[in-house]
Amino acid sequence: MNTEHTPSKVLEAKRTRDAEILRASYVGIAVNLVLASSKALMGAAVHSMAMIFDGVNNMSDALSSVITIAGTKFASKKPDKKHPLGHGRAEYLTSMIIAALVLYAGINSFTKSARSILQPVTPEYSAASLITIAAAILGKILLGRYVRRVGKRVRSDALVSSGTDALFDALLSAAVLFSALLFLFAHVNLEAWISVIISVFIIRAGVEMLRESTDDVLGRRLDPELVRGIRQTVCRDEDVLGAYDLILHSYGPEKLIGSVCVEVSDTMTATEIDRMERRISERVFEEHGVLLTGIGIYSTYHGSEDMRDRIIDIVRRHDGVLQIHGFFLDEENRRAGFDLVLDFELKNREEVFKEICAEVRGIFPEYEMQVTMDIDE
Repeated sequence: MNTEHTPSKVLEAKRTRDAEILRASYVGIAVNLVLASSKALMGAAVHSMAMIFDGVNNMSDALSSVITIAGTKFASKKPDKKHPLGHGRAEYLTSMIIAALVLYAGINSFTKSARSILQPVTPEYSAASLITIAAAILGKILLGRYVRRVGKRVRSDALVSSGTDALFDALLSAAVLFSALLFLFAHVNLEAWISVIISVFIIRAGVEMLRESTDDVLGRRLDPELVRGIRQTVCRDEDVLGAYDLILHSYGPEKLIGSVCVEVSDTMTATEIDRMERRISERVFEEHGVLLTGIGIYSTYHGSEDMRDRIIDIVRRHDGVLQIHGFFLDEENRRAGFDLVLDFELKNREEVFKEICAEVRGIFPEYEMQVTMDIDE
């Protein structure tokens, strides 16, 4: 693999990404501290529990940005003996912590709002308090859109979560403004009820963020565009007849390590295969930033087309079959086999697999048939 320019390019992209995350987080801290202090002070002055709580919620957002910064800096630490592949997964934990904070803010909001329904407090809104709330709504909308845009561009779940939370905070502040205007002009105090409704939305947002973060930790399905791009890059090599079984392991949003199996002619020598593997690894790293640590080999067996075509015909008769590949034939030891990909949407996936195996083995009883159920990419 060419190591003169590619690693430096990837490293520079990583540094740029970290710098953007930190910049967005610093902006978030500054804006939320200003909003939190102004809302808390004004809320105390006009006896509005909703404004005070809204300020406390903004303070938790500032804390979220601090956690994002800490997570980014920790994720940027160099690999060490205990963590040879780096600390990139720390960002996933950061996202989970932010989700937990959003959940806490939502539950806390719900509890206090419910109490204020039973023990209402009459607010004394002023023009200054209304201007403060309106400015906070605008500030939160601008902050949320900015942070989410940066988060999506640099693929930071922590920033996307923070931006989403900011937009929900704007909705909460809008509800507070609505209740204030309603109280001033209609003398109807719905502040507590509005807060309860918004609290439910905040809790829902926290649950969704937590689910997204958990999916990252557990290992979510690969990005279809990335999979398609890598397979196209691999198949561009003149010696590759097909690419299958792409597996990627994430060690952070910008650090993917994986493996792939390629089908080649059975006439290739070990030297030719070695050269091909080096070419593929270099191209995939240069074009996608993915390091292939292993390339498996499937050999195309000339002279076995009839058997392969008959097996493909049997397999294709069944619903839910997405792919068949990796066919091999060992005439000397009377062994054959292939890999089979079935749709996860099949309710009777295991039964379909067993049925296909039984049919194939029934047609070719003289062979020891090895069938592997693979996963779709």
